[in-house]
Amino acid sequence: MARDIDRRDFVKRVGVAGAIGASGLAGCIGSPDDGGDGSGEDDSGEDGSEMTETDSGSGGSAEGPGGLVVIGYPESGIQLFRDYYSSSDGSEEILVSDGLRDPAMPGQVGNDMPNVTGTAPAAGGPSQEAFNDLFQDAYDTSPGIFTSQSYDSVAIQLLANAAAGENSGTAIRDQMRNVANPGGMEVTPGNLVEGVEAAANGEDVNYQGASSATNFNEAGDPASAAYSIWEFNADDEATDNVATENFEGGSPDGSGPSADSIPGGTDREMSVGILLPETGDLASVGGPMIQAAQLPVTQVNDANPAGLSVNAQLEDTQTSPSAGTAAAESLVSAGVPSVCGSASSGVNVPVSQQAFIPNEIVGCSPSSTALSVTDLEDNDYIFRTAPSDLLQGRVMAAVMSERLGVDSVSVLHVNNDYGQQLAGRFAETFDGDVYHQLAFNIGESSYTSVIDTALSPPDN
Repeated sequence: MARDIDRRDFVKRVGVAGAIGASGLAGCIGSPDDGGDGSGEDDSGEDGSEMTETDSGSGGSAEGPGGLVVIGYPESGIQLFRDYYSSSDGSEEILVSDGLRDPAMPGQVGNDMPNVTGTAPAAGGPSQEAFNDLFQDAYDTSPGIFTSQSYDSVAIQLLANAAAGENSGTAIRDQMRNVANPGGMEVTPGNLVEGVEAAANGEDVNYQGASSATNFNEAGDPASAAYSIWEFNADDEATDNVATENFEGGSPDGSGPSADSIPGGTDREMSVGILLPETGDLASVGGPMIQAAQLPVTQVNDANPAGLSVNAQLEDTQTSPSAGTAAAESLVSAGVPSVCGSASSGVNVPVSQQAFIPNEIVGCSPSSTALSVTDLEDNDYIFRTAPSDLLQGRVMAAVMSERLGVDSVSVLHVNNDYGQQLAGRFAETFDGDVYHQLAFNIGESSYTSVIDTALSPPDN
């Protein structure tokens, strides 16, 4: 099978392809709730799946595809993979997005899922090891997906708040690039307290993150990021990284509103919000992200540099656009000037449009990756420490063709912006034939129909 290919050389090749002039890299969590209500009452397949197909013009092979791409979340992914293994002998190579990186999935599916490979934004910044040690010491466990991005989001906001000298969203916005982009005193998770004190004293600082160098480009996206290629480890109920590689995206040119000076300010209480999923479909991911987001707060409060303390307010998005917006409004009412969140693009976009932007509050998402976030008319209030999906589609296409050795695929994606945009980006950059592109809704009792179509030969 293609899985016998030596994979170590792959990331070197994709690294070259990935060095494109993009807004950032990409990968991940969209929203289980935007697009498609899961009712199965749309103009779609009989199981509620919208069957949007792309004919690759391959001439109608008598065989099905050599691989599948699945973009979605655990809630629907469990049933989808149960139906897949009931319909197939598992000979197809399957590539999944990071939204499906749940170590418990093989046990819930009832299959070790040995033919599944995934991609995900990774912790590949200059301070990755310092963050890993900090998280391990605090929680006696290893950090998980998007935890480094969550830590970086709050750390940057606290540095920007200290530099601004006030709990003002606009003032913090104007300091975000000052504290994150070159130059000044280098600040890491290991010396965050000293960095906050320096910023409060009006000194230039340059935060070097755990997830990346955390240099913001014009769109407020990371100008570089790392990706991991991972596989399920059913025996240990874990996911194992196979490879990690850094990629460059857009230039950190400092464009966008940025203050000419750093006023600083001491002996006061800073305020920050944390808007992440404690419940809902992304709760298993959200829990460790919340833990990571609370670490910078604890560091500052334990040390009180320059007489500074932090009041952090946590709200649960419930992985829902409506609940997330209501939670964001609670943060607005509390006077929070900046927020770590939200996690999913389907929540982040309405939260940004309805709460953050009109109230001039900085939002810095650690895991919202959809292209639509970059396109927001946000007056530069919306940032993220997670890369955009512009590159993840390209990375996934290279993994499928070069690492897994597959030249024909069908793509199944959750029926929302995240799924549609990432699936489209994959299809644009895949060096092979795409037999079908199939959208599916969350919450269906069966995905047999969409699986059967995905495994079928291309239409003539």
